[in-house]
Amino acid sequence: MLILAKKDIRKIFSMQEAIEADKQAFCIYSEGNSVVPLRVNIGAPKYEGQTLFMPGYIEELDSMGVKIVSVFPKNREKGLPAVPATMVLLDATSGEVCCILDGTYLTQLRTGAAAGAATDLLARKDAEIGALIGTGGQAVAQLEAMLSVRNLKEVRIFSRNLENAQNFVTRMRSEFAHYNTVLRAVNTSEEAISNADIITAVTTSQQPVFDGRQVKAGAHINGVGSYMPNMQELDAYIVQRADKIFFDSQEAVLAESGDIIIPLAQGTLNENKFTGEIGQVISGTLKGRESENEITLFITVGMSVQDVVTAHRIYQKASQLDIGQKFVFE
Repeated sequence: MLILAKKDIRKIFSMQEAIEADKQAFCIYSEGNSVVPLRVNIGAPKYEGQTLFMPGYIEELDSMGVKIVSVFPKNREKGLPAVPATMVLLDATSGEVCCILDGTYLTQLRTGAAAGAATDLLARKDAEIGALIGTGGQAVAQLEAMLSVRNLKEVRIFSRNLENAQNFVTRMRSEFAHYNTVLRAVNTSEEAISNADIITAVTTSQQPVFDGRQVKAGAHINGVGSYMPNMQELDAYIVQRADKIFFDSQEAVLAESGDIIIPLAQGTLNENKFTGEIGQVISGTLKGRESENEITLFITVGMSVQDVVTAHRIYQKASQLDIGQKFVFE
């Protein structure tokens, strides 16, 4: 059994590789070639948290696994990750555990890559301005994914706490200097999205985080943070206004994402607006962007197939390069 820490994964696996892994995962899922039960969510109300168990099986890769991921927002006050996780990967030919990975970093990587994959497929090729709303644990990977797929001149970053946004920008200017993109903290979400070609929202908000009326024609939007029915980052206006709406998993989004569940319940949205799954764009069964003025929207709640495919690729590469710590039960 191989144990892979964050430093091991970062050493051998790039964001671009993660984006390609997610594209493969989305395609496998939409073609029906995976077993992906809806996640089991156990609440811990005493600590305002929840723990999710996300199993998955992919026959063509002879791989299966389960990710255990918790969301405890108050962990930040303790100096701990708000979204700690562990990924357990199994060899599906024997059922034995072959690898344990840092699931916190895996989650950040594959979640950023999901928006990166959708942005690569749906955003205008000449996109120049990005907006990132949210500076929590998922934000670094979201920014990196955005920068990886488009040559952006500027990304504006908004947090409800301006100091957090400023500190985030200072760190990211150093980490991502090689992209030659101007990173700028802004005071309002409206300033962030003004004339933006790509907008990514990655918060735990229960209220819309920007005004959909301010979104320019031709923009692409990633809704990443709404993974519970009571969470809503996107207002009903922009969901209704979008020309095309894609999901990672339509079944999962309709069960879990308040961005879609809330306007459906209010009657301001109906399922005729849904275009389909991003995996169908990858396989060529659905068209993505068809004009420069279309507003495209991607909603992701995350699926275990992403974790299994990405973890499988990381494990294979680590094994080839002799990276990680080997462990044997005796």
